[in-house]
Amino acid sequence: MRGPGGRRLAERTGERLSDALYGLGWGTVKKLPEPVAVRLGQTIADTVWKRRGTGVLQLERNLARVVPDAGPERLTALSRAGMRSYMRYWMESFRLPVWSEERISGGFAPKDVHHLMEALSAGRGVIIALPHLGNWDLAGAWVNTALRMPFTTVMERLKPESLYDRFVAYRVGLGMEVLPHTGGSAFGVLARRLRAGGMVCLVADRDLSASGTEVTFFGERTRMPPGPAILAQQTGAALLPVTLWFDRSPVMQGRVHPPIEVPDSGNRREKASVMTQALADVFAGGIAEHPEDWHMLQRLWLADLDPAKPPAEGARETT
Repeated sequence: MRGPGGRRLAERTGERLSDALYGLGWGTVKKLPEPVAVRLGQTIADTVWKRRGTGVLQLERNLARVVPDAGPERLTALSRAGMRSYMRYWMESFRLPVWSEERISGGFAPKDVHHLMEALSAGRGVIIALPHLGNWDLAGAWVNTALRMPFTTVMERLKPESLYDRFVAYRVGLGMEVLPHTGGSAFGVLARRLRAGGMVCLVADRDLSASGTEVTFFGERTRMPPGPAILAQQTGAALLPVTLWFDRSPVMQGRVHPPIEVPDSGNRREKASVMTQALADVFAGGIAEHPEDWHMLQRLWLADLDPAKPPAEGARETT
């Protein structure tokens, strides 16, 4: 039986391996011709999918909520397509630092951008809230390149620290200001940026604090971060949900949804709850339309995070 020291050694070994593999990806994949990188990504995705590891199995459990009427064959096909989509995200991300401005600008075709431009024209700060759909790094690079709009984001601290530093350097290189999720005063910095008319982009379909706002998502209870809603209340910034998806072309698609309005009544917490639920509903609509592009390989719903807690009544109904 492995003791605490042995477990910690194994964790450190795994962390160093992860760091080395990501370093290899950024150092090697970006040098490959694009068709070669695409085929490599699909091969890796299919290999990982066939091994039926923890991430793939959890992805299928998550997709079973998104597509509740899907049989085993449909879920299997969706999870395979999901792993290919997920690896497309990584292959593109490894190559983004060497893409030209023209390639970045032409690599994303968002719809209804007028919602974003109207808020910016009014001098308001803008909060872009996204689920783990498509390639959010490419969307961010497009904002910086095509709109010439700098923005601030928040990133989960990764282990080892060297891997976290790699990701920060990568995103800074794409024109983002990156704040750590913990160990700092991220909320205050975000609020200042928004009050100055700036933009903040947050991936907001998974709570990292275990104390987020409970919402109903595909008929079951989960938690999502209330930060986007609270920032919108406190700064007057527009809260805009954005959904992304891939199609068969190399161009990623996306949609800027209408702003989530601050309710007229209720205290700050009650308003944040209503707004976070509204975000969850928009996210659910985008994920239901493109389930294979939702890269959620982690446990999300409370029934999975706390198996002793029964799912909400009507858990099989979709939103």
